[in-house]
Amino acid sequence: MSQDICIAQKLPAGPQVLTFFSSADDTEQPYGLYIPKNYDSAKKYPLVMMLHGAGSNHRLELRRVFGKSNVGDETDVEASRYFPEWEDVDFIVATPLARGTAGYQGIPEMDVYDVLADVKKRFNIDENRTYLTGLSMGGGGTLWIGLTRPDIWAAIAPVCAAPPAGTIDLAGNASNFPVHFFHGDKDPVVPVESSRNWVAKMQDLGVEVTYKEFVDVKHDSWVNAYDDEFIFSWFNQVRNPFPNEVKFSSKFYKYNKAYWVQFDKMKSGLLSDISASFKRSNTLEIKTKNLDGFTLNLKGHAKFISNQPVAFTIDGIALSSKVDSTISFTKKGSAWAINKEFVTSIIEKRKGAEGPIFDAFSSRHVYVYGTADNPSAEELKKRLDIANEAANWSVYRGPFLGRVMFFPRVLSDKEVRASDFESSNLILFGTKETNAIISKYADKLPVHLNAATKDYGLLYIFPVDKHYVTISSGLPWWTGVVDQGLPFVPATHRDLPEFKDLLFFKDSSKNIVTDGYFTQEWKLPESLLTPLTKSGVITLSK
Repeated sequence: MSQDICIAQKLPAGPQVLTFFSSADDTEQPYGLYIPKNYDSAKKYPLVMMLHGAGSNHRLELRRVFGKSNVGDETDVEASRYFPEWEDVDFIVATPLARGTAGYQGIPEMDVYDVLADVKKRFNIDENRTYLTGLSMGGGGTLWIGLTRPDIWAAIAPVCAAPPAGTIDLAGNASNFPVHFFHGDKDPVVPVESSRNWVAKMQDLGVEVTYKEFVDVKHDSWVNAYDDEFIFSWFNQVRNPFPNEVKFSSKFYKYNKAYWVQFDKMKSGLLSDISASFKRSNTLEIKTKNLDGFTLNLKGHAKFISNQPVAFTIDGIALSSKVDSTISFTKKGSAWAINKEFVTSIIEKRKGAEGPIFDAFSSRHVYVYGTADNPSAEELKKRLDIANEAANWSVYRGPFLGRVMFFPRVLSDKEVRASDFESSNLILFGTKETNAIISKYADKLPVHLNAATKDYGLLYIFPVDKHYVTISSGLPWWTGVVDQGLPFVPATHRDLPEFKDLLFFKDSSKNIVTDGYFTQEWKLPESLLTPLTKSGVITLSK
């Protein structure tokens, strides 16, 4: 911790609200913060990150985690206006707004990590005592964020959790920290069976899991879970950054690291798994699935002796090598081989260039409509309206859900600046005939919808230079979408996390002609090529 940061910290003790600058949309974003009494900048403090549920906010959650529920018939709006007195704890606590009710993937997930970084910049945080908890939607976020990057957390505690689809596939990633579930047995919103299934799954995998089920409690089990500041007494674990065994699963390069293991080459669209363990000093046994390349970063591990031979058994294959600090392996056919350093091809999927479609919407991005064909005023308005609808994450959803506080820009193809190409993913509407930027990249892009097509929609992601472009040609991706299901985001955006790399549909996005993933080399597989070609409205690039 630098002396400058410690000396500069003059904030008062107690609950308050701070902001950080978000590069996602150039806005100041708030978060709740608790500073313990008698804060000492020379001392390392444990940190609790608390994630709010749907219809809630950062101010309410700062109360909730300290066991301070609404008083009497007080509404959430009224309770958000003040912080009551509570017993001091020797923890720093941070509660992100994360854009409101928007789930915890994409931009809200980015906000959680931005808050974590901001708190670490301001305070002397013990990185081995950093904890994560949350309720309902925030309980789901606790599972998603805790399991996709498990080496950050010393423990996690989800309350009546509603996690994103597929999160349970990552349950084994909790092998090196304890998990405490809470749920009410009469919960009508998030069925208690969800937590019971999670607990059973984790127990089967050998995870250290604790479960508290509250009798006759509905969808407010957080009142019991956080009562009397219980969570701070439970959060007493210390993270081990160098566990003897790492079990890690991931589907995305975005989440390619846990402890001393890093995924370098995964199979597109499939869940990759590894189990790597030290059997004794400089002797490791490793088992993999759907993985073609990985790196071990062994420096600092108590059972690693540098510059001495290290024996590896990988999927039954015996290998040995002297290791300075890191060693990489690649799969050639069915056999593993040692590489001094893993180098990926620029045309292969990798971190920051892997898809799927939602990845382009998960960081800074700009919505761009076309003017290249000199459209009429009526047509120009139609194109602008489509781009505005796509960018309108902050549509009002009523007094409970409110708005998603995310404000990306909408530009014409003539207004995109060099700084936008350098800093942003581009969501491009139209075709190479109507959008100058699609035309600019036409030879690099693999597929185009014919300009005259009226009843088809084509949506796909593709890496260009250092960022993504996402092409939306013909009917927009939300055509035919019905506003139903969990309303964590507006209906226009609700299906984005479920899309693969490419979606091709007719009349309605629910009437899918074909969808799927590009290959590891960003090529169209035969499973996509055949239906695209047969449609008669697609042109493939050579």
